[in-house]
Amino acid sequence: MEKIVRRAAHAGSCVLLLLFFDVTYWNENLLHLNISTKLGEELDGWLRAAGPAKNPDVRGVIAPHAGYSYSGRCAAFAFGNIDPAQFSRVFLLGPSHHYYTPKCALTRATVYSTPLGDLPIDLEVVDELQATGKFELMDLHADEAEHSMEMHLPYLAKVFHGWPVKIVPILVGSLNSENEAMYGRLLAKYVDDPKNFFSVSSDFCHWGSRFNYTHYDKGHGAIYKSIEALDRMGVDIIETEDADAFKRYLREFDNNIYDPISVFLHMLRNCSLNVKINFLWYEPSSQCRSMRDSSVSYASVAAKVGD
Repeated sequence: MEKIVRRAAHAGSCVLLLLFFDVTYWNENLLHLNISTKLGEELDGWLRAAGPAKNPDVRGVIAPHAGYSYSGRCAAFAFGNIDPAQFSRVFLLGPSHHYYTPKCALTRATVYSTPLGDLPIDLEVVDELQATGKFELMDLHADEAEHSMEMHLPYLAKVFHGWPVKIVPILVGSLNSENEAMYGRLLAKYVDDPKNFFSVSSDFCHWGSRFNYTHYDKGHGAIYKSIEALDRMGVDIIETEDADAFKRYLREFDNNIYDPISVFLHMLRNCSLNVKINFLWYEPSSQCRSMRDSSVSYASVAAKVGD
């Protein structure tokens, strides 16, 4: 089969400093090596600081997908839980920012490239999902334009370094409630396989006029405290694993949290395991104090198999 590589088109968002303008790194190979080294050091530092022990019972995480200068530290609290010895496949669910589809879409690539190494696609599972007739195939241009899944890849490459793993990227489109439930039922059987891990990509509240969202409950005090209260309400509902309650919350407050979480909650509802979701970390990109400010919120949670 022809090798089709999805390039790391957003690699510049993964590191705090790329040194593009340092003549010391004019050579393309040296530049790539420096980016990889810098990124690896950043991830190692955040993982050490987050400090979660690898937990074989953690079967999935929800983590942000912004540039690492904003959300890298928060994401470490999620990815640090992964025990790579337990898993051979990672399902990666991310929202679509550029490509419109009312369905979920699968990749045409055979390999996803990252600055920390390549991650092969599990073509057998992709074919199995495509055979259901419920998924679209996105072209390589749309695939590379989307950053939501790509921002999870370096962490996965870092955590699974030296361990054989394949990935199943699923782009989650603009789904209605019925399709969220349908995809949840369809994917639930993969949750039951102990070799599968789930990496769910979502940022939380995008607040400010630039995002056309300025919900403000003055009862919480400063704007940033209102934003945090709104996000924590959402996290509390996610922890109940009630997909319907989460959908009602999104409709009531119009908080722009992404669809992959809803699909994941439906997956947990329909699987045979007892999975508990636990909040890990929360932080905003900045603290909004006036209506001229803006921020994006980031949260990390873990889904753990219990008794």
